[in-house]
Amino acid sequence: MNTPPSTIRTIRAGAVADVLTGEVLADHAIIVDGERIAAVEPWSASKHGGADVLDLSEHLVAPGLIDLHTHLVGELDHGSYSPYLTGSAARDVLLGVRHASATLRAGFTTVRDVGSFRAFTDCDLRDAIDSGICEGPRMVCAGAYVTCSSGGGEITDLALDIELPRAYRFWVADSADEVRSTVRRIAHRGADVIKIIATGAVYATGTIPGAPEYSEAELRACVEEAALNGLYVAAHAHGEEGALRAIRAGVRTIEHGTLLGEAAMSAMLDHGTYYVPTTYLLRWLEDHGAREDYPSGVREKTAAVGESARTAVRLAIEAGVRIAYGTDAIVFPHGRNAGQLEEFVEWGMTPMQALQSATSVAAECIGRSEDVGAIAPGRYADLVAVRGAHLDEIGRFMYVSAVLKGGALVV
Repeated sequence: MNTPPSTIRTIRAGAVADVLTGEVLADHAIIVDGERIAAVEPWSASKHGGADVLDLSEHLVAPGLIDLHTHLVGELDHGSYSPYLTGSAARDVLLGVRHASATLRAGFTTVRDVGSFRAFTDCDLRDAIDSGICEGPRMVCAGAYVTCSSGGGEITDLALDIELPRAYRFWVADSADEVRSTVRRIAHRGADVIKIIATGAVYATGTIPGAPEYSEAELRACVEEAALNGLYVAAHAHGEEGALRAIRAGVRTIEHGTLLGEAAMSAMLDHGTYYVPTTYLLRWLEDHGAREDYPSGVREKTAAVGESARTAVRLAIEAGVRIAYGTDAIVFPHGRNAGQLEEFVEWGMTPMQALQSATSVAAECIGRSEDVGAIAPGRYADLVAVRGAHLDEIGRFMYVSAVLKGGALVV
């Protein structure tokens, strides 16, 4: 059992990023009661001064960041999924412990982990963190994927005569009825969200990112069955037709969306769908893919979607689509999740809008606004501090000075 970090009672912030109002509040005190925030008010030395004050008077304090698209368990080895078969479930989860710690210490106090190739190992990691066995962010877990046979959620780079264990094919469904059955099985085993693979994928050998892999009826069956179990659906969708089917079917989020155009933007606005673009990994692969020995097919598909992905984000910003922050952390090293904030600003967001995408908007998206996503009374004291009491340079979130989770100082 880890020794609990010290718990803070009062924080003096040089500035507080109020993501609910869009303001930066100078020289404020954040009062913590247990795990939650009791008050946020202007600093007063006579009222707030004392031995239990964490002095961040030269820092901007923001809500703990939220990444809605991570894969903390296991490791993506040179762009291939097949190495998952060479290690045990214990090894995958132990790697997840390391990745969870790096993610938390980078300022991401909540993540949505959207599936692991060995079913439900992400849920095991979530439960270990919640029980204090290891440190990590609060996790919202998919448990497994819903995918068609040989689709974007399968391990497709093995010889035909190699039969995958059930834990790697628990989620395969090839009709509306099979989708419903699969959703029930995933929900009953403790998932917090249902992840469906609506199009091909960049990393699944042979699949085509832009090609739809489920009909609208099958996607609607997924959404309906998830709702019966109190869950929502996140849809992996690169291509526009697959995304449009998923949007019309009622999914809550479109993940990646690298090939989306104006029709998809309009549909997301009409249906209230959140868009979770994952662009930082594209830049990382462009810079590191050859050196890290990623397969040429992966690098070619990445290059093919790179510019269209950036165009899609710009279109979404201009259209006013709700963009929630997600990175696909596993392709690049865990702990570098904040790299995408700077890209969002580069493509048209203000620094506050970029920060909101990774805090208040992300919390709203996953239905956790009562607990996370803002520095406000009643919410968890999940906080991140960066040097300089302003929000002018969003890139500073790559270099955090302090992280608190539930009022406890992590770093």
